[in-house]
Amino acid sequence: MTTVMPSLPEQGAPDESSLEQKETAGLSQGQIVRRRFFRHKGAVASLIVLAFVMILSISSIGWGFIPGWYKWGYNEVLRGYQTGQPTLQVWPFSSSFQWGAHPFGLDRLGIDWFAAVMRGVQQTAVVIVVMGILSTAIGVTLGALAGYFGGWVDSVLMRFTDLILTLPTILITAVLGFVFGVRGIWPVAFALGLLSWTGLARLVRGEFLSLREREFVDAARVAGASNPRIIFKHILPNTVGVIVVNVTLLMAGGILVEAALSFLGFGIQFPDVSLGSLISENATSFNTRPWLFLWPGIFIIVIALCINFIGDGLRDAFDPRQKRIPKSKDLRSSREEKSKAAEGA
Repeated sequence: MTTVMPSLPEQGAPDESSLEQKETAGLSQGQIVRRRFFRHKGAVASLIVLAFVMILSISSIGWGFIPGWYKWGYNEVLRGYQTGQPTLQVWPFSSSFQWGAHPFGLDRLGIDWFAAVMRGVQQTAVVIVVMGILSTAIGVTLGALAGYFGGWVDSVLMRFTDLILTLPTILITAVLGFVFGVRGIWPVAFALGLLSWTGLARLVRGEFLSLREREFVDAARVAGASNPRIIFKHILPNTVGVIVVNVTLLMAGGILVEAALSFLGFGIQFPDVSLGSLISENATSFNTRPWLFLWPGIFIIVIALCINFIGDGLRDAFDPRQKRIPKSKDLRSSREEKSKAAEGA
């Protein structure tokens, strides 16, 4: 009977895990997460683009006490313009860059479209931030309580979660806005936040069910730590990665939900604007003035994609199971170091 021995790695062959351990030796958990995130080129590029979009929207037309450099307001009606075509010219549509008086053009009422789109970006950002904070607070709290205590607490909270999960978010928000006649940025943000936490709660519950059986939790109980201290001091910090990643993905989905609500007429309405309401108000102008439909759509896609890529980068950064494929120069340097060590020996 012939016994086949497993093939051993060649002498001097680099080990991927050793490369990773060598790079992270002596670094704190925060530094390791930061290094992994900035290694994700798509996430870093998306972070830069998203920061640029937000700075542009705030600095151009102003926000709160921050003054803006753009001379037109988002609700200022301009007269004397017939066509209202965009004056922005960029390559490859033009040989030279030109900003002009109205870079995104004018709508049929004479409102500068650049100012309106920047206002829409601001309002959409406020909606998804409020929704993210509210959803995180509710989802993390209910998921942590259900996963830690289990038993009847878990059953009651998860059945309540299942009930909320069956409710269609867009339909319920639209019905509430129609019945109570409340429309605007804050009602939409709070309605989305109160209905979008279910997925996060289930994920946090799963993490707590696993972590509550670990040795460090037993040690904390033996040391006399209370249940709130164990939940918030010992277990919750170990679920930060799952929470952060899923909140970013939730916010990306919230952009599309808010746009859909505004498009249906139940979101942010005139005199204020959002990206979804701008598309809704000019849906019939696509053939005559396509820029009124194009620019809000572009910013919705850009913001949603940026947040999704950032969430993907955060997932790779927080998840220790994510393996980095070493670069050829890293493998080459590792071989050289091992060969020098062998020669010296």
